[in-house]
Amino acid sequence: MKEEYSITLTEFIHKMNLKNHTPEIDTDNILISDPDINRPALQLAGFFEHFDTTRIQICGNVEHAYLADMHTKEENIEIFDRLFDYPIPCLVFCRDIEPYDFVIEAGNKHGIPVLTSHSTTSSFIHETVRYLHEELAPRISVHAVLVDVFGEGVLIMGDSGIGKSEAALELIKRGHRLVADDVVEIKKVSDEQLIGQSPEITRHFIELRGIGIIDVKTMFGVECVKLSQQVDLVIKLEEWDKDANYDRLGLQDQYAEFLGTKVISHSIPIRPGRNLAIIVESAAVNHRQKKMGYNAAQELYNRVTKGINK
Repeated sequence: MKEEYSITLTEFIHKMNLKNHTPEIDTDNILISDPDINRPALQLAGFFEHFDTTRIQICGNVEHAYLADMHTKEENIEIFDRLFDYPIPCLVFCRDIEPYDFVIEAGNKHGIPVLTSHSTTSSFIHETVRYLHEELAPRISVHAVLVDVFGEGVLIMGDSGIGKSEAALELIKRGHRLVADDVVEIKKVSDEQLIGQSPEITRHFIELRGIGIIDVKTMFGVECVKLSQQVDLVIKLEEWDKDANYDRLGLQDQYAEFLGTKVISHSIPIRPGRNLAIIVESAAVNHRQKKMGYNAAQELYNRVTKGINK
């Protein structure tokens, strides 16, 4: 069963800096669980079939002008009684449009908040959809470390005690930024984009066995931490096995899958003397090169093939 996430209307009002014209309605108990929006043009014309009542309703100049020109006040009151009879989360007027008195009265009557935004309608819709898709995205928690290395989000995974946090600490000393240690919350904000962040309770902390908890933000400065980061690459640390067959060329990509989205993954064997920080840096730069169209393994293969064919 798919788990659904929600935010309160109060959170949405504060995030989007909205003015509430129905303050007596308790917005803490109104939940938003649908990341999409609706402009109720057809509903204002009296058509309510296929009306998605879980979406935020947004009105701009077009809807406001329609109310003024196409209906009498009595007809408008009847329309909003019908509209607000559905359990919509709220109605938002953009461009600082002042809602008509009958709209506010209908909102108070049915318990539907009426809000206004100073933003243009298109800008408000874009920001609302972006914010809601991120906040309501499906998510999982994984045991890992997430670090921003040269702008690439590197998720370091492996068994407990294998050295994930130590590698992250060395990367921080080399100028990279910590996003999360021990537990990483991963959200799927689109079909191809995963965003990782730290639970608030452990944010900016690293646990080092034998030493304890380190506050990275306090010890190394605010420039060494980051709130969230796209997951671009997975590094899996594992104990060295002399009988294992490790990839030495990298011609074929390996993947890890989270929430149905595949991310390029490398398995790195661990043994004394290996510098994990340099290995992770190299993997991040190599991954960026591949995204820009250059594949070192493929270039070597082409050279060898060309040499054989001479």
